Amino acid sequence: MQTLLIPTRTVVAATPRTKIIVADLGDRNFSFRAGQAVFAGLAESPVKRPYSIACSPQQAGRDKAIELLVQIDDHTAPDPHLEGATPGTLLRIEGPFGSFALPAPLPERRVLLIAGGTGIAPLRSIMWHLLETASGVDVTLVYSARRADEFAYLAELGSLKTERRIDLFLTVTRESDQTWTGTQGRVDSALLTSVLDTQETRCVICGPSGFVGDVSALLTSSGVPRERIVTETYAADSR
Repeated sequence: MQTLLIPTRTVVAATPRTKIIVADLGDRNFSFRAGQAVFAGLAESPVKRPYSIACSPQQAGRDKAIELLVQIDDHTAPDPHLEGATPGTLLRIEGPFGSFALPAPLPERRVLLIAGGTGIAPLRSIMWHLLETASGVDVTLVYSARRADEFAYLAELGSLKTERRIDLFLTVTRESDQTWTGTQGRVDSALLTSVLDTQETRCVICGPSGFVGDVSALLTSSGVPRERIVTETYAADSR
């Protein structure tokens, strides 16, 4: 693993509960596989936490930066952390680590990405990696959030759908705003059946542990072999 001290380039609100932090690599090389993570924290703080990298390796190399999706509303400890970062703030980045990634070469020609909450971060990395390196692979994204304003990267994903580069299915689980006219409820068997054209699909799931367990069970009951299912969980439940 590498340890980098690099400045924050930009901080942008992604949703009411998350920020997108872009850290400037400058002339440093930082190699990783789509889906992997880093430990990150403020340079002057001993606190570091794991975050999935939200950009693809190709984007990181091209933009000379790495991107993190950071939840900002659940931090109660007194130690300063990434929610306090602003442009120019020095960050300590350690990594990459993790085995959450697609096999290479990829044997399937269809990939189904299923995200719960901030689980979209590593799936965005994988999605862009596929779009930039695997033109013959069909990509479908199912994305579950608590409310309609909690879909990170929504404009980008909508544009990719409009351009027919991905198929996109959104569902909210706690929606009270009557302006939402899309799918409501948890990812269930009916939704998965509607998007699963063939059992020979690589299914990649990331989200809270309960979400990942439920979706994995639904896929296997639909006939998808367990070896075609790749999973990653995180502790906080943001569904």
